[in-house]
Amino acid sequence: MPVIRRHSDVWLFLLVAFGASWLIASPLWTGPFSPVAFQLTALVMMFTPSLGVLAVWLVRRRGTPFKEWARATGLTLGPDRSTTAPLLVAALLGVPVLVALALLVSAAVGVVRLDVAGLSLYREQLGAALDKVPLDPRVMYALQVVQGVLIAPFVNAIPAFGEEWGWRGWLLPRLLGGPALTPALTPAPALASGSPAQGPAKWRPARVWPAVVLSGVIWGLWHAPLTLKGYNYPALGAWAAVVFIGFCVIFGALLGWLRLRSRSVWPAVIAHGSINAVAGQALLLGDADAPPNAALAGITGIVGWVLLAALVLAVYRLRPVAVPR
Repeated sequence: MPVIRRHSDVWLFLLVAFGASWLIASPLWTGPFSPVAFQLTALVMMFTPSLGVLAVWLVRRRGTPFKEWARATGLTLGPDRSTTAPLLVAALLGVPVLVALALLVSAAVGVVRLDVAGLSLYREQLGAALDKVPLDPRVMYALQVVQGVLIAPFVNAIPAFGEEWGWRGWLLPRLLGGPALTPALTPAPALASGSPAQGPAKWRPARVWPAVVLSGVIWGLWHAPLTLKGYNYPALGAWAAVVFIGFCVIFGALLGWLRLRSRSVWPAVIAHGSINAVAGQALLLGDADAPPNAALAGITGIVGWVLLAALVLAVYRLRPVAVPR
């Protein structure tokens, strides 16, 4: 079988996901836009990877029942719910802990100056609305943190699913030659650790890292319609597109571990929704006189990369994942 045909489903997926994202974001490149329009565009863009998955199913996998396709792409809770359930809790509560730890380490190494007592940066963000809010800003910020940790991840899970079903649900297993490669799914024996899995009987864990890195690079490049406008790293301008790829590779590796370990996309969805809820909120504890540089401080900065990389290496080593050949 020619290579181009063998990988035509990947190219179809990428064409739909990238093409639709640039089409949706095109108004940002053709004229002035408001912050609200920018955020709305980013929100709608998040569903384009799922469009890619549907395109592959409709065009390339027409003989596969959707129930079987859903199982192959992680829409179930996986073959072992006792594995998936703790990972869902870890995704919900662990991400805020990582974000808080990244902020504290950033302050400790001097790349951010905190103003926890005065909340000057948070007050500055509120602007004129500060005088209209009946609550003390400290109480208001605390309520927003609670909401961001316990409620927002589930609200954010809707658009986060739009991305995760594509990147981790379909693309990562496909790059690994997993069940999403062919319509026919063959049950596999349990892994050495005792976790059941689906797919062919032979396993090659060494293939995980190249696929995880490649999927992270693709995920980062997909953000280009936004990051070329400085999204996430406004001080960097278009260079934000390059820097954000690094974050996507490292955080994507963690999301990929959640997906491969559970055989479900939902832990990755919750983790993605959680980081979208709390990452920016944590930086609002900075000092308005010396605003934090998101490229250095916090979970999206260099400090956060180091923490995430350490965690990624630990989980892949202590709780290894295996993938079908």
